[in-house]
Amino acid sequence: MGIGRVQSPRIIRIGGGVASESADVLQQLGLSKPLIVTDRTLVELGHVGRVTDVLEAAGIAYGIFDGVIEDPTDTCLDEGLAAFRASDYDCVIGLGGGSPMDTAKAISFMLVNPGHVRDYKAPTQIDKSGPPTILIPTTGGTGSELTRWCVITDTVKTEKYNLSGLAAVATAAIIDWEFTVTKPWRITADTAVDSLTHAMEAYVSRRAFAYTDAFALSAMPLIAKHVRAACMDGSNAEAREGLMLAASQAGMAFSNASVALVHGMSRPIGAHFHVAHGLSNAMLLPAVTEFSVGHAQSRYADCARVMEMATSGDNDAVACGKLVEGLRRLNDDLRVPAPSAQGLDKQQYFDTLPIMAEQALASGSPQNNPRVPTAEEIVQLYKDIW
Repeated sequence: MGIGRVQSPRIIRIGGGVASESADVLQQLGLSKPLIVTDRTLVELGHVGRVTDVLEAAGIAYGIFDGVIEDPTDTCLDEGLAAFRASDYDCVIGLGGGSPMDTAKAISFMLVNPGHVRDYKAPTQIDKSGPPTILIPTTGGTGSELTRWCVITDTVKTEKYNLSGLAAVATAAIIDWEFTVTKPWRITADTAVDSLTHAMEAYVSRRAFAYTDAFALSAMPLIAKHVRAACMDGSNAEAREGLMLAASQAGMAFSNASVALVHGMSRPIGAHFHVAHGLSNAMLLPAVTEFSVGHAQSRYADCARVMEMATSGDNDAVACGKLVEGLRRLNDDLRVPAPSAQGLDKQQYFDTLPIMAEQALASGSPQNNPRVPTAEEIVQLYKDIW
C-alpha cells in the first residue's frame, strides 16, 4: 500500500450545539479579534447572531464581512481582503456553506501571498499560511471545514480555480448540525449529493489509501440512509446529524485522496452557467459513474454494497450495474433536473463544451479517475447529461 499524506485542522469540535464553544476555541488559540466572513442570508437567518452572541458574552470584539456571493469570485475575495485590512483583525471565521468557508480560506492565504489568486491554481500548492482560519459550516455538504481545498471563480477568464495546500487547511473546525435545520429541500439534496460525490470519488480515486477509505466507507451509507428523510422533514434531528457527520467524513476523505472526474466536469458548469455546485455534481454522478465503473469494478461494487444498493451476494459487475441504477433513482427521488430542464440555453451550452472540457482536464481532477477521459469523451458526457 502506498504512502498516505494527511492534512487536517488542529482543532475539530463536532456535535449539536457546539457553536456555543466558538469563543472557547478562539481563546484556546490565543485569538482575540476575528473577521466573520459570511453572506447576508445567514445574517438574516440568525445563524451569524448565534456566534456573535457567544463572542460578545466572552468580551471578544469582531467584525463582519457579509458580502460573500454564491460561487465566490476574485472580486468578492478582493472585497473581503479590504475588509480584513480595514482593522486589526487577527483571524478569520468562515461561517456558512462552501462559499463563505472557501472565501475565508482565500482571504487568509492571499493576505500573505502576492499576486492574483489565479497565480495559485492547482497543481500549485499554497503552503505559506496567513492568519488562523476557523470554519463553521451551516450546510453539511462541502466538507470545506476539513479540507485542504477551496474554489474561487475568475471573473475575467470565467473559470473556477481549484486552490489547495496547507494554507487552505483550517486552524479549527466547529461542526454544529443544528445550523442545517433551516435548509430547504433543494439545498439539502444538493449538498448531500455533493458529500456523496466526495466520498465516492475519494474511494475510487487513484490516490486513495486506507485512511481515506475508512472515512469514505462511513460517509456513503450515512448519506444514503438519511438524505431522503432530511429532505422530507428538515427538523429530523437524526437525519440532519447523520448528513453533517457524513459531510465531514467525506471532506476528510477527498481532502487527502482527492476528487475525480465528476468534480472536474462540475466546476465548469458552475463557472459558465451558475448552477449550484452540488446540483451540477448530481447531474453528472450517474453518467460519470457508468463511464468509469469498468475500470474499478471492485471499488464501485463496495460503494453499492455499503449503501445497500447491492447485496453481498451480487458479484462486482452486478453490483456496479445496481449502483448506476441506484444513483439514477436517487436523482429522481431528489428531483435533480437535467441541464435542459434547468433553464440553460442549449446553443450556449453546446457551444461552450470544448472549453468546459479543456477546463475540466486542466483542473487535474479527471486524472485521478479510474478511467481517465479524453477531451472528446468529456464533451460526450456533457452531451449525454443534457
